[in-house]
Amino acid sequence: MQPLLRIDLTTRSIDDFMIPRAWEIDFIGGASLAARILYDKLIPSLDPLSPQAPLLFLNGPLSGTAGPAVGRFVVCAMSPATHLWGESNCGGFWGPELRMAGYDGLLVEGKASSPVFISIIDNHVEIHSAETMWGMDTYTTQAAVKAQLSVKNPRVAVIGPAGEAKIPFALILTDHGRVAGRTGMGAVMGSKNLKAIAVKGTGKVPVVNVEEYNQVRSSTNRELKNDSYSETLHALGSAGASDYFDYLSDMPKKYFQNGVFEGATKVSGSSVAETILVGTSACHACVIACGRVAKLEDGEKRKGPEYETLIGFGPNLWFDDPVQITRLGELCDRYGMDSISLSNTIGLVLKLNDMGLIPKDEMDGISLGWGKPEGIAQLIHQTAHQQGLGYWIARGSHELGKHFGHEDEAVQVNNLEVPYHDPRGSSGMALVYATSPRGACHNQSDYFIIDVGQVLPEIGMKAYDRHGGAEKALNVAIHQNWRTISNSLVLCIFANVPPVSVLDLVNSACGLHWTLDDLMRSGERGWNLKRVINHRLGLTRKNDQLPKALLQPYQDHPAGTDSYAPDFESMLEAYYQARGWDPVTGYPGKEKLVSLGLEWLVEDIW
Repeated sequence: MQPLLRIDLTTRSIDDFMIPRAWEIDFIGGASLAARILYDKLIPSLDPLSPQAPLLFLNGPLSGTAGPAVGRFVVCAMSPATHLWGESNCGGFWGPELRMAGYDGLLVEGKASSPVFISIIDNHVEIHSAETMWGMDTYTTQAAVKAQLSVKNPRVAVIGPAGEAKIPFALILTDHGRVAGRTGMGAVMGSKNLKAIAVKGTGKVPVVNVEEYNQVRSSTNRELKNDSYSETLHALGSAGASDYFDYLSDMPKKYFQNGVFEGATKVSGSSVAETILVGTSACHACVIACGRVAKLEDGEKRKGPEYETLIGFGPNLWFDDPVQITRLGELCDRYGMDSISLSNTIGLVLKLNDMGLIPKDEMDGISLGWGKPEGIAQLIHQTAHQQGLGYWIARGSHELGKHFGHEDEAVQVNNLEVPYHDPRGSSGMALVYATSPRGACHNQSDYFIIDVGQVLPEIGMKAYDRHGGAEKALNVAIHQNWRTISNSLVLCIFANVPPVSVLDLVNSACGLHWTLDDLMRSGERGWNLKRVINHRLGLTRKNDQLPKALLQPYQDHPAGTDSYAPDFESMLEAYYQARGWDPVTGYPGKEKLVSLGLEWLVEDIW
């Protein structure tokens, strides 16, 4: 609907181009459309940190429209962590601001000869020196960029020292700690000597049927604001259901070894609200406002922790103090490192230390142990500077485990660390983690929500036992398709918007006349395209697996899980059948690709 801005940092050339309308119709926008745009560029010989590697920031057709929780954008590239499809999703205000500046996305190629930042002020684009900002943390960088520009309150996306050092789980941060956290997009940005991108727009976001869209948007926002799930998210944040997840053994502890931890209730959304919470923050035009604003003993307001950070630096490391967890999470944000990958990898350090596998001379005097936040903070500093044990932590859990001779202990899939929703509490997550296009990921499908009862029958889903097996494979595939649509629009997965309402929003915004089947087919098309990209990049049937920790019961046998681990192989076989994928290679079948209008992909993999 609007052009994409293209900047080559090597030549400093700036131009724009229109996305083919057929691509926009087939893939909607966001991550699926990004996969189509980048398809020809993501080839096996590409180094994800080379000047030739593309980095694409892309909105969806609803981004910035003041619709229900659509203030988001995606960042896509080849991942330096997985060397597969890289995709990260970010909230805040940056994406909508880019659309108001007249662009639906930004494609960055090449590499600047020295550190730079980009400013996009409506149709005026400029490349500035960022040499004085190199080395600054993410929040200091935002302030420095804003101080240098003459416009009021630009939105700035930045990397920290981790991105500069090209650490494979480096993130991109904007606004009040909103992050594109996973798959290392910050490292790709750093490899281009690109420190920040500032955006300010004064235009209007295009919508085809304005009056119709505004009516749908308004009614959907009212319903969303009064939804009980939204009210819980507003009051308690993404950790609002953590007590329930703990009860269901969906929350892993002690690096995925245990299901019980007495201090788990102290790091819940309720505990945060009762102790350190002083306010909330929202993304662009969002009626939920799930972001946390915390105040600690120093009296300063700061970003409060969400679920993954709370559990990652809490029960995962056998720790229960939300104040210390908030500080550890802030360290991650300031350095620009994904808190899921980092806390997971530090958990592996503690486990390997328990096993007696880490020599004392590699600890640099750090006192390692479960529940010791001082040692954890030291490891975070070391990781950002790739010093001591941090050198190996900075390479991710698989490489860390391999260095100490036990890569099988790393809880990761395709070199992306597993987040904190456990398949032993919600079996559908076994398939989600094993088949996600970006490695272990809970945002390609937060199926644990379905396993606790939030089923969507209007798109063909059914209710199954949360410890069910092969019978729920089709359900998982349907939900993955649904979340692919969310990541195309780009619609926040916290927004409990009914599928029919989503369809009405898409039709009125894009001028389409789709049915729900058309919408779901678009999601399935995007999922299969990413799968083909990954096969071209080297993914095989053997990649669809789980780490051994998730295939055996918890060591402490909490109630209801004393003998449970997912029957993964039977689930995966059923999943291939549900997907129409070849059970031997894992490739999307020829008939499936043709049925989705992807016949042009058949020759590439078959």
